[in-house]
Amino acid sequence: MDIKYFVKQIAQNAQAASRQLARVSSAAKNNALLQMADELINNTDQLLAANTRDVALAKKAALSKAMIDRLTLKKTTIEGMAQGLREVAALPDPLGKVTSLSRRPNGLLVGRMRIPLGVIGIIYESRPNVTADASALCLKSGNAVILRGGSEAINSNLAICSILQKVLRKNSLPEAAISIIPITDREAVYEMLQLDEYIDLIIPRGGEELIRAVVAQSKIPVIKHYKGVCHIFVDSKADMDMAANICCNAKAQRPGVCNALETLLVHKDIARKFLPLVAEEFKKVNVSLKGCTKTRKILKDIEAATEADWYAEYLDLILAIRIVDNIDEAIAHIEKYGSLHTEAIITSDYANSQRFLNEVNSSTVLVNASTRFSDGFELGLGAEIGISTTKLHAFGPMGLEELTTTKFIIYGNGQVRT
Repeated sequence: MDIKYFVKQIAQNAQAASRQLARVSSAAKNNALLQMADELINNTDQLLAANTRDVALAKKAALSKAMIDRLTLKKTTIEGMAQGLREVAALPDPLGKVTSLSRRPNGLLVGRMRIPLGVIGIIYESRPNVTADASALCLKSGNAVILRGGSEAINSNLAICSILQKVLRKNSLPEAAISIIPITDREAVYEMLQLDEYIDLIIPRGGEELIRAVVAQSKIPVIKHYKGVCHIFVDSKADMDMAANICCNAKAQRPGVCNALETLLVHKDIARKFLPLVAEEFKKVNVSLKGCTKTRKILKDIEAATEADWYAEYLDLILAIRIVDNIDEAIAHIEKYGSLHTEAIITSDYANSQRFLNEVNSSTVLVNASTRFSDGFELGLGAEIGISTTKLHAFGPMGLEELTTTKFIIYGNGQVRT
């Protein structure tokens, strides 16, 4: 097989499909999404069988526990995928929305209209649910999508994509609006990244190594999200029981994801009371702790944290803890070691909460809530297509509106420029 020619054909077909899709009504897209949701449920056994093959091969290849967790489909996962499609169908269609309409001195009426980006390439590892989530968001926003999942999930991804494409055909929508590259050879990714004539945006989802490789090779603009080094700062005026509960949820509810807590910052004034309390809670959920010198004077049996630990995205039941003198030191730590992903402050002090919101420069900042809420679904976007930690053209969880751009529209009545 000529991989270069094969991938180019997929991209050309996707571009043609994107032009057709831009003209499809909201009702037609929503109807297709609802049917896709039903078909995922109807084909649960088929999807679980395909996923079982992938998981068995992943275990044989000794992939990490975190990667296998992200790879595994369950009946509840498939139900969640279907629900995600239904929720995207229920969201307002951003296409055609006109904003900033204003009259110029010469009488021209100038506005901006939301339009699709065109063709979006998704390169991702492990998570088969991305196949459904990305397809739904791209379809609803009028974009064609080219999916290239990891080799570890090839059977699952092909099975999901086949179901979605079947619904497109049934509804006389362009099948190439949802395409998948069925080649596991890495050359296919490289060839995809050269096709800036046909693909408008690349969104990689996976580990830092994957994303850096994509950025280095791509001729196409890339939405970057290298890692999620997420922090919680427990202020001196925090409710300690609430803080302990939030910290345990942020770390242990699902440790292998990018919005899980990785570093806990604790104000020195409450450290002696709070650290034993939260350490006991962490022990119940098997979290291994590392700490700065001051922390280890209080929690004497934990491992010493090194400089590398402050930069670490563990994606595991491991947490680094540092005692800080004040909110200034907490913000400075986040600025130095953070990844612009998600940070939270636990406090009853309104002034400190506002300082934290204003001065912490990450894409999602929370007050008195778990970092696990940094998620498109939880924030009301429907199924997210990814999280951007760069500010062009989106910052934070990306939903429908972040998959569109705007063009100027102008109404005149005979004006000419002099």
